[in-house]
Amino acid sequence: MSDKQFLITGGAGFLGSWLCDLLIAKNARVYCIDNLSSGRAENIKHLLKNKSFVFKKHDITKNTLNVKPDYIFHLASRPSPDDYLNNAIQTIDVNTEGTRKILELTRKTDAKLLFTSTSEVYGEATVFPTPENYYGNVNPSGPRSCYDESKRLCESLCMAYNRTYGLDLRIVRLFNTYGPRLRGDGNYGRALSRFIWQSINNQRITIWGNGKQTRSFCYITDMINGLMASLLVKRTKGETINLGNPKETRIIDLANMVIKLTDSKSEVKYLPMPDNDPRRRLPKITKARQIIGFTPRVKLNQGLSKTIEWQIDR
Repeated sequence: MSDKQFLITGGAGFLGSWLCDLLIAKNARVYCIDNLSSGRAENIKHLLKNKSFVFKKHDITKNTLNVKPDYIFHLASRPSPDDYLNNAIQTIDVNTEGTRKILELTRKTDAKLLFTSTSEVYGEATVFPTPENYYGNVNPSGPRSCYDESKRLCESLCMAYNRTYGLDLRIVRLFNTYGPRLRGDGNYGRALSRFIWQSINNQRITIWGNGKQTRSFCYITDMINGLMASLLVKRTKGETINLGNPKETRIIDLANMVIKLTDSKSEVKYLPMPDNDPRRRLPKITKARQIIGFTPRVKLNQGLSKTIEWQIDR
């Protein structure tokens, strides 16, 4: 890969920084952009002296980038519910206008593009495991719609560019991913990272609803390998693919696992369930298995131990 350049939008974030690490390890040239609204400079600090790595603080909704990549991972977004609920208009802007600019860059440079969508496009799904051809059950005017619907529009934009200009692109719908570097602070903490932060500080673990809702948790290295294969395997052109762990876990069981692994004295505090918060998330990954050979390998207890160790060492 030494002769190829990869552009990563949102490259200082959780997923993006792991992708940067993997690509640099494979001797690729990496052009990383991030406006650092939710990404962290510390995630890529160790790469700044590498001659094959370039970082630029950049807002993708603004000026056009002066770069000619061979491949593009378009990850830039506000994926944390607390964050996008508090920044609804900015979330819509970065998802739609930002994606439009990246699609134009892809068209002009003839790059190969991977767009990261989300399981949120399925809304309150009624089919489980949820396949890619399920159209979704989304509240178009609910509080989460700023993220859900703008990601759905992004998918529509991608496929319009694919059909109109023949762009070499693919869409991956990401389900819950966790591991080191996933923020647990402030508005950025998702359930798992928040549980870890609360447990190691012996604070009460906050759960929305009764804790019986489920999610599927995929460890970061499995997800990054899936993203790489999704972009590089030729058969993915024009496809939409679910990436996630096909095993679901109840949120209360996750909280209890974290308490046990951290030997915490934390108790659980139940809070009212937010509007339109999905009760289940469970991907059908048959297509990912068949096209890119994707199979998550890291078990939840193993991944949790690694994530907890990282959080404690920070």
